[in-house]
Amino acid sequence: MGKNKLQRFAEMKSFDNVFQPTHNEVWETNYQFKGKWNKDVFKNDNPIVLEVGCGKGEYTVGLAKQFPNKNFIGIDIKGARIYCGAKEALDTGLSNVAFIRTYAELLQSIFEAGEIAEIWITFPDPQMKKVGKRLTGTRFLKLYSNLLSKEGIVHLKTDSNFLYEYTKYVIKENNLKVLVDTNDLYHSGKADEILSIRTFYEQQFLNRGIPIKYHKFMLEGKTGFIEPDVEIELDWYRSFGREKKE
Repeated sequence: MGKNKLQRFAEMKSFDNVFQPTHNEVWETNYQFKGKWNKDVFKNDNPIVLEVGCGKGEYTVGLAKQFPNKNFIGIDIKGARIYCGAKEALDTGLSNVAFIRTYAELLQSIFEAGEIAEIWITFPDPQMKKVGKRLTGTRFLKLYSNLLSKEGIVHLKTDSNFLYEYTKYVIKENNLKVLVDTNDLYHSGKADEILSIRTFYEQQFLNRGIPIKYHKFMLEGKTGFIEPDVEIELDWYRSFGREKKE
């Protein structure tokens, strides 16, 4: 492990906007702030927006700057990445931002049913060979549906045509309510201030001429999801950098 990473981990222990639950706190029981994020952490009743697989936290921080009357939480297992967003939030005095270092599979141990108003998924690994790890797959939609309020929204921004098409099939198979669907965000006229927030990975894909895709849809409390039985063409390029050590 590099010296820089060790320094970040050590410094991050003092960040009051970073939560790093132990194995026992999330695997064997419910986390202490489950159902209490507004009351005990943010000290307000504002809606909570969750970014799953937040990476460096560009979206979590970017949205928090635009919406001071909402609370934003980024979750990722990569501590060195979370450090970037957490430090920026502290340096700029954002009190409506928090980060959790843990696995997305454990969301149900961390949040109460209906505690989340919106979920953002920005440039995840498309997991072309592992359906159970796709963040818009039926396994995760079941988790999201339990956590989201009845009017809750899911956003997906991706470079991956594979993940975009897969998510489209999931939405169709499960008759989910579509709010926005575009396979070329920046040429669709839909790229407002919110959708124009660019992550580290997004900018690299744009530099390569790869169009950005976007889905915005609702789960509306649905509990049972059907996995689509389809063959989807794999991405022609390597989704570089996602496992890059930082």
